[in-house]
Amino acid sequence: MPPWSNDKSRFVPLIRPGFGPHWALAAALLLLIAGAVSKAEPKRSAYLLTINGPIGPAASDYIATGIKKARDDNAELIVLQMDTPGGLDTSMREIIRDILSSPVPVAGFVAPSGARAASAGTYILYASHIAAMAPGTNLGAATPVQIGGGFSPFPKPQSSDEKEKSEKEDGKKEDGAPPARKPTLSDKAVNDAIAYIRSLAQLRGRNVEWAEKAVREAASLPAEEALRNNVIDLLADNIDDLLIKVDARKVEVLGKTRALDTAGISVRQIEPDWRSKLLGIITNPNIAYILMLIGIYGLILEFYNPGVVAPGVIGAISLVLAFYAFHILPINYAGFALILLGVVLMVAEAFTPSFGVLGLGGIAAFTIGSIMLIDTDIPGYRISRALIGSIGFLGAGGLLLVLFLLGRARRRPVVSGPEEMVGLAGKVIEWQGGEGRIRIHGELWNAKADRDIEAGHRVRVERIEGLTLVVTPAD
Repeated sequence: MPPWSNDKSRFVPLIRPGFGPHWALAAALLLLIAGAVSKAEPKRSAYLLTINGPIGPAASDYIATGIKKARDDNAELIVLQMDTPGGLDTSMREIIRDILSSPVPVAGFVAPSGARAASAGTYILYASHIAAMAPGTNLGAATPVQIGGGFSPFPKPQSSDEKEKSEKEDGKKEDGAPPARKPTLSDKAVNDAIAYIRSLAQLRGRNVEWAEKAVREAASLPAEEALRNNVIDLLADNIDDLLIKVDARKVEVLGKTRALDTAGISVRQIEPDWRSKLLGIITNPNIAYILMLIGIYGLILEFYNPGVVAPGVIGAISLVLAFYAFHILPINYAGFALILLGVVLMVAEAFTPSFGVLGLGGIAAFTIGSIMLIDTDIPGYRISRALIGSIGFLGAGGLLLVLFLLGRARRRPVVSGPEEMVGLAGKVIEWQGGEGRIRIHGELWNAKADRDIEAGHRVRVERIEGLTLVVTPAD
């Protein structure tokens, strides 16, 4: 009879009762040993951060948060995967500062195929401890873009007349050398950018000459040529290939040489948290522009209708968010002032008989200010012209509607006030000696006339003198 038979009388236990405590003690010891081993040897991992699109305040906040998490979790490596056309200088420098101060090595990786690390992305790639690119990608075009429009880092060619005038003003140099050209704001920006990227190239031991060329001449390189010119460290097809190729590579982190151990480690992708997502939404120039308009019109409605509360609350919150975004974004305050002036003029048109002059001026100021508000060539940081045109069209439509309603109201007959009484007919209730009382609109009024009128006859109001109606017989 097998031991699993239903016959309990013939059941033979596989483990005798006397051995129970010993087995339990052994199992507890094994669990303690396993726990100690798991604590002593934590699972190693690499953190993956991604930048897709323009680099702005949201990207810098996301990178800072990711580096902090990697440091707290003692990660082996941070992989910063990029596909960016560039972005704001302030956000780029914040990201580079976080990379340079990171205790965890950062591998900048331009991927997937077809991606680019242009402008600000080139600086970040140069600042990374390891610079890698996927086949079919490119980097470069790192010439700074001036807020308010692009500029060329080179002087414009002068005509002979301009050259003569310049020589007379500055004086000729000895030995026939051309006179020195005064540095401009664009020269200062380019020289500062060159010094910055050269320092990063020297820090990481990469091609300094090409780094300067990328800024001065807006040069670009595909991945294969970048590797041959010592601009990057290696090519990798994907994240797994990158981790294999950087295994055992020595990098300098905070002044100390460290050998990477990335063979077989897991990859943990860090997604932007709610704060970074919210920052990304409100720092979008189009969203910030709409928030500003909601705030302005909300406060105007609240001032004209005190006690409604909702427009004021919504407007105040929207305006605070818009001001926070404008504090981070490159704002032209002359454009902002023109927008405010335009809104004030359009509102004033509804209360001032200017026959459209204030309204048209307000629309013009509003549209010009909107175009000037964020005037930069940085990709992703311009207000959509379609949005500006739509808002301007709605403003013009609202103005025309107000003018139409005002014109129609002027053509309507008067329906209230003393002027409304003129021309109305009433019935004489009593009359004596050129004066009497008449009923009109269900009310009794004192009336007078230049003739006698019998009671019961109908009269018509000619004019009003104080509280007395001057009437004539209706027939």
